[in-house]
Parts: sequence; C-alpha cells; structure tokens
Amino acid sequence: MIEGVMFAGKNSFVSAIRRKDNSIEYFVQKREESNITKQLKKIPFIRGIVALIQASANGIKHLEFASDRYDVDPKDDENILKQKETSKLVMILGLGAVGVLSFIVGKLIFTVTPAIVANFFTSLVPSKTGQVLLESFFKLILLLAYIYFISLTPLIKRVFQYHGAEHKVINAYENNVPLTVENVQKQSRLHYRCGSSFILFTVIIGVFVYMFVATEPLWWRIVNRILLIPVVISFSFEFLQFTNKLRHIPVLRWLGYPGLWLQLLTTKEPDDDQVEVALHSFKKVLENDNVEVDIKITEGTYSEAGHS
Repeated sequence: MIEGVMFAGKNSFVSAIRRKDNSIEYFVQKREESNITKQLKKIPFIRGIVALIQASANGIKHLEFASDRYDVDPKDDENILKQKETSKLVMILGLGAVGVLSFIVGKLIFTVTPAIVANFFTSLVPSKTGQVLLESFFKLILLLAYIYFISLTPLIKRVFQYHGAEHKVINAYENNVPLTVENVQKQSRLHYRCGSSFILFTVIIGVFVYMFVATEPLWWRIVNRILLIPVVISFSFEFLQFTNKLRHIPVLRWLGYPGLWLQLLTTKEPDDDQVEVALHSFKKVLENDNVEVDIKITEGTYSEAGHS
C-alpha cells in the first residue's frame, strides 16, 4: 500500500496512511461475512480460494483509498471528493479494466512464459520430470527478477518498507513486547504468514501438481497450467497454514524458510515514521476488536480522520 499499512482484525479492516501534511488518516471497513462464506472458509482446500477472493475484493478498496489520498493536500479534500462523485462510473470501469488486464498479463508472463521457454529445451531435457523442474526453475527466476527490479524503484521500495513495518508490529505483538517504535524496530521484518511466502509456495507446490499432468503437446501444457491455478492456490494456502503451525518446532520450522527468504526481497527495513503509521493502523484494529493494548505513539503529532 502506498504510504500506509492495512491490518485485518476480527471486526474490521483498517488502513492508516500518512498524508501530505504529515497527518494520519484511516480507512475503516467493517468485517462482514455471509453464512455461506463462513462455512466455505472451514473447508480445507476451498478456504484458500475464498480467502484469496476476499483479500482481493477488500484490498482494492484500501489500495484505492491510499492512492487517492496520500499525496493530496487536505485543503483540497472537498474539491477532490466532488470530482470523485462525478466520475464514479468512470472510476469503476477503469478499475475493472485494469484488474482484468493485470490478471491476463500476469498469467501470460508467470504461467505461460516459463512453460514455453522450458519446451525449447525438450531435446536436452526430454523427460516430463525434467521439463516440470525446468519450467518451475524458469518461473522462480522470473519471479525473483521481477520482484528485485521493481524493488529498485523509489515508490516500490517505500511500499516494501511499509511491508516490513507491518511485519515488525505483528512480531512485537505476538512476542508480547511493549508496542513502542523503539521496540518494534528491534523485531524481524520477516513473518511466516506473509503473502510473499504464499507466492513462493505456489511455485514449489506447482512442481508436485504438474507431475500428474502431461507436458506434451505444448498447447495442452499451457491449458492445463491455467486450469490448475485454483488447485495450486488451494494446496499452497494449506501448506502456508501448515508451516505457520510448525514454526515453533525447531526441527520442522525450516519448512517455512523458503518463504522467509523471499521476504528478504519483498520487505525492507522501515524508518521510524513508517513504523508509527503501522502502529496507528494496528491500534485502530485493536480498538475495534475491544482489545486493550498499550501502544505508545506520539499522538500529538497527527491529526486523525476516520472513514468507514
């Protein structure tokens, strides 16, 4: 998220961003689920797909809030809101088009491209096992290269710093450390339940899933890779949950290490101001959950606004 952090609680999703005038502004979304959704989230291998859909639906609202507000002078808020109302339909259509385009491009790059490249080496690596391993290798290299190069841009670097701040706050809370900027900064920026780990697990789990389907001819290979996306996502989600449960067992905690290693790219060390934003967001989530935790942040520095 641009210049902000989102946390999910039992009762709400809360984003806190730093505005252009250095104030903190919130976007609060009540957590509401239908009975059907609640039941689906209890079913293994189905709950991963449901969670991903929910995260995407909720996340785009918070991303839109952050991108619309962070660099706008609060003095111009009234004019911005009026413009937004008049162009609401255009905005919705625009977000939909971007979403569809991003999905298509993402799948072509990260699913189709590795399969095509691996197929070029069929004469050198003719076996199905070799082809699956080679394809997954190319997919991993493509993923790592993509994350690395976008992390070099100033904007994404700051996004990754806020990502690190989010993890540090959660680690401090789970380690029962007093929630101050100084204490939070001492925590690790890596966390077992991170979505970055999930992305890497889709590559690893894909190796085993693809062993059960043909790699020839090429057109069928591409088709089954696309059709198997929900299967890979479901198994990866369960594996992520599994590694999180084992993280306190010395011998088995290494299962989650590959995901943690990827977070060395997707998180950066945050500065104190970024940690304060994360603490504000986390504090608001806990307040909405009626959880009393002493969080020491410099409240007087900020003017706070709430949205729901």
